[in-house]
Amino acid sequence: MDAAERRIATPQDMEAFGRALGAALRSGDVITLEGGLGAGKTTLARGILRALGFAADVPSPTFAILQGYTPPETDLPLAHVDLYRIEDSGELDELGLDDWLDGGALVVEWPDRLAGRYDRIALAIHIADDADGGRLLTALLPKSWESRWP
Repeated sequence: MDAAERRIATPQDMEAFGRALGAALRSGDVITLEGGLGAGKTTLARGILRALGFAADVPSPTFAILQGYTPPETDLPLAHVDLYRIEDSGELDELGLDDWLDGGALVVEWPDRLAGRYDRIALAIHIADDADGGRLLTALLPKSWESRWP
């Protein structure tokens, strides 16, 4: 897999970058977002949803674990998943994640809980603090994203 980096200065820039990712999103895609609390994972997911036409509030799915968005509110079905509270990988099957990939896509926060599931196909984005106070995004690009990375 190829790697790519992007520096993000502000939360507004993070959401704008999410919109660029959302514009390139296709059915069957998985985007994983890794980073500490407050790193901007949900802000990035909000931008993706904005690109898909979702105009309402986009809360963090920390307590719901999975928040689904479907047409007509979005152009493409999308599950925004926060696995922070998942302790056993056996719980993943109960979420029905694979079902979302049949005609839709996944955005997954805290992907370390996936136990390797989707590693070969996921656009894996790690968000870290930047020395300038912004964020540094480091992505592993699967073949399917090499020509779509904004």
